[in-house]
Amino acid sequence: MKPKPITRLFALMLALLMPLFLQAQKKQGSRYYHLLIGTYTNGTSKGIYVYKFDTQTGKVALEQVAEGVKDPSYLAVSANKKFVYAVNESHNPKGDSVSAFKFDDRSGKLTLINALPSYGNDPCYVSVDKNNKNLFVANYSSGNLTVYGLKTDGSIADTLQTIQHTGGSVDATRQKTPHVHAVILSPDEKYLIADDLGTDKVYEYTYQPNAKKPLKPAAQATVTVDPASGPRHLIFTKNANHAYLVQEISAKIRVFNYANEKLVSIQNIDMETPDFKGVNGAADIHLSPDENFLYASNRGEANDLVVYKVNKTTGKLTFVQRQSTFGNAPRNFAIDPTGNFLLAANQNTDDVYTFKINKTTGKLSRLGEKLAISHPVCLKFVAMR
Repeated sequence: MKPKPITRLFALMLALLMPLFLQAQKKQGSRYYHLLIGTYTNGTSKGIYVYKFDTQTGKVALEQVAEGVKDPSYLAVSANKKFVYAVNESHNPKGDSVSAFKFDDRSGKLTLINALPSYGNDPCYVSVDKNNKNLFVANYSSGNLTVYGLKTDGSIADTLQTIQHTGGSVDATRQKTPHVHAVILSPDEKYLIADDLGTDKVYEYTYQPNAKKPLKPAAQATVTVDPASGPRHLIFTKNANHAYLVQEISAKIRVFNYANEKLVSIQNIDMETPDFKGVNGAADIHLSPDENFLYASNRGEANDLVVYKVNKTTGKLTFVQRQSTFGNAPRNFAIDPTGNFLLAANQNTDDVYTFKINKTTGKLSRLGEKLAISHPVCLKFVAMR
């Protein structure tokens, strides 16, 4: 039987329109992403959890669990999505480790490749360059950072360099010694920034990926912030004109102009109200995908998220909102790549709450979803193939 003319016409139209539809879908990005959650395994957690996240509804569904690795707390994902790296922050007095995993961005499965010592105590941050050439680890308690080479199969190769910070600052309890808390590459990857909570300094290193020792002090080797500030995490805008530093002890956001390879402070804005008398513990910081708003988390007795409007010309911040995280110790949070939702991980109450983002105002409103998970520490979104 010959197909009817209307059927042939429909098939022709479908053939013509499908490439346009697929192109539009690709441009808009996938509706679904993998959500990776690093945890401490001293509770009921078994390792790294991988969920399927719906960017339209905010719902999650468990896909995989990478078991058998102790305390895979903070995570980094390679730019090609083939590998995931985790620091194993086990509070081992003899030193901890860092692990490499192969990642299937279709199924979400993680397969352990290898692990090496972190050559320091309590590694709390890991990052990787865009070409998967080198890996960087911040060791908090020992106050040093480590650089590793990476092999083409994603495995961690020999240690290339270890840099030890020295000194301290004025807080006798928190700042007797250096505490490296983050290692972040600039957007052009010419520099690596190391935030040191113990010395109240931000260190800047030039990065040469093919050198035997990839890091050396930059022309502006350090930036000193106010005493008892406690630098923790720093982020850059995409154009690298500005950078934002969350300071754990003072619970303030410091805003920098970044030009001529130098950080210049232009604002230091409070996360709490002037009458707040409780304990602070500022933790994480992220920009919305459109960079119109900045979000930061505060632990201690605050346990909230603070929202700021970003002036894209000057880089300065204006307060918008404080939103409870409905739990204790929001050490880390993540904004999904579409900018629709923010997920906050409450480490001490074993839960992750989802908030809807108003893209016009930047304000957060709680979604009904709550994910129960033991000791969540780090959230990472990865595009799903």
